[in-house]
Amino acid sequence: MNAPISAHRPIQALPDQLISQIAAGEVVERPSAVVKELLENALDAGATQITVRLEEGGVKRIAITDNGRGIAPEQLPLALARHATSKIASLTDLENVATLGFRGEALASIAAVAAVSVTSRTADSPHAWEIVGSHHGTVAPSSGAHGTTIDVQDLYFNTPARRKFLKSEQTEYGHCAEVVRRIALARPDVAFSLSHNGRTIDHWNVSEMARRSAHILGNDFAEARLAIDESAGPLRVHGYAGLPTASKARADGQFFYVNGRYVRDKLLVHAVRAAYQDVLHGDRFPSYVLALDLDPALVDVNVHPSKIEVRFRDSRAVHQFVFHAVQRALAKTSATDHGSVPAPQMAAEVGGTSSWRREHEQTSFGAQLSATYSPSPYPPGSRYDGPGVAQSMDSYGALFAGASNAASAPVTPYTAPAQTTSNDEYPLGFALAQLHGIYILAQNTKGLVLVDMHAAHERILYEQLKNALDAQVGGQEMQVQALLIPVTFFADAVEVGTAQENRDTLQALGFDIAALSPTTLAVRSVPALLKNADAQTLARDVLRDVREFGGSRVLIERRNELLGTLACHTAVRANRILNQPEMNALLRQMESTERADQCNHGRPTWVQLDISSLDKLFLRGQ
Repeated sequence: MNAPISAHRPIQALPDQLISQIAAGEVVERPSAVVKELLENALDAGATQITVRLEEGGVKRIAITDNGRGIAPEQLPLALARHATSKIASLTDLENVATLGFRGEALASIAAVAAVSVTSRTADSPHAWEIVGSHHGTVAPSSGAHGTTIDVQDLYFNTPARRKFLKSEQTEYGHCAEVVRRIALARPDVAFSLSHNGRTIDHWNVSEMARRSAHILGNDFAEARLAIDESAGPLRVHGYAGLPTASKARADGQFFYVNGRYVRDKLLVHAVRAAYQDVLHGDRFPSYVLALDLDPALVDVNVHPSKIEVRFRDSRAVHQFVFHAVQRALAKTSATDHGSVPAPQMAAEVGGTSSWRREHEQTSFGAQLSATYSPSPYPPGSRYDGPGVAQSMDSYGALFAGASNAASAPVTPYTAPAQTTSNDEYPLGFALAQLHGIYILAQNTKGLVLVDMHAAHERILYEQLKNALDAQVGGQEMQVQALLIPVTFFADAVEVGTAQENRDTLQALGFDIAALSPTTLAVRSVPALLKNADAQTLARDVLRDVREFGGSRVLIERRNELLGTLACHTAVRANRILNQPEMNALLRQMESTERADQCNHGRPTWVQLDISSLDKLFLRGQ
């Protein structure tokens, strides 16, 4: 055990060297921290080309060269001094930090635990100058191009206790490489080169964000992403959000930047996660590269030694802005944008659907699909025809023959337009057949479309329920279906009490559930969109959620989960044989429904097999 410290030791000032080594414990956690600080300094100096050279995972050597403004020879000693910086000079500067580095501790802390040399040349200098060791070193003439090279060798040579906490060479290199990737993602206008033990690992030329993110995150991300660029007042968010079907088992594809600074901020992560809430499967994680730009005065970056966390002046406004920007991007489905979802192997990555199918699909079927697919109960032209849809619902309203609230226009047989194989107006094409009572096979201009009919219909109903509930905010009433004969069922005292205590909440959801006796409940009406589902099952589900989460909370925080459950009960089940007009009706509704690429469990609703993929399967042209 360590010897106890004397209780009578007097208070004394610490030596400068010990002060620097203590500071280094905050700043220089491992080699990757050195790489981060030096890269940020290079970018602050206006560099457009940066070279990173590592040896033995950065422990033996970290050398970073840039073509920035350089440091004047008389300022080189100050560059290695503690609390010396050119980036802030007053409290006002600190409250409006527009640079990546600003503390003035990085180089001094690094020099306290490693052998450091700084070689720099300004544009007006005939040659470079060098300082070695610390701010007490001598500045001497040297050779070098315009810019700065900082060479850090033998990290922790004088603090062996800290050095033994480092991991293997490959692990430390991995952390360094990750830092370079993060910073390179934020600055596609800067060329980066990375080498390790004399071997070039990566090189990224100056490009735009689309190409840089594809280069670093791979083609899988590039082929399954949505562009985002939205502004509101002083806020702007831009970048790319990955499609839900390209989600991952780990959160290693998530990059968020605030004013160019990579951050791991809980508020921002939550905002993005909430936007993916009803399109992401299970515990999967979305991939994204997003940048938030705002006035530096509206964000405090000085809340963590490594500057990895930030604090916003109006955190709620930032959260809502990011949430809605990402949510709107995800609402523009591939079908409504006349595109296509990722290839089938992307969907296969989601995995594990067999137990879900057994739970949700192997049940008896209720009403006919023609009654289930009823036109929107809202007037034509209202918001409930679907914002941002591919075409008006009027173009296929005649398909819903037999619906109790069908449009008054005469019903005509469905006829596909001439030359359907070249008609881009209908991105999901036209139905050919049904497979095993589960999948719809359709032909579009690109090739073959496969649709999971239950998952697709579940999303359609879910979005309709959300829109109907949102309509009440604008003063419109929920469209309900009164039951000719109320459905009665045995209920325990808790269920009866829940129905009586939460009558307003239930009515807001479109349910009229009344107590006939201490042990009997009667369902008198249900939402019109769910009129063909089993009323007793719906009633028990809604009562369970209201009881568990409370009336007001279930309408706000738990609303989507409840509506998803109700939609699943009502969606068309497996083994339900559909005729061709019914299948085409489903395709058209998918094209007019936001987020139709995934069901509300996050599973894909359709995949595209293009002609070239089919040709490869049959070795055509080979």
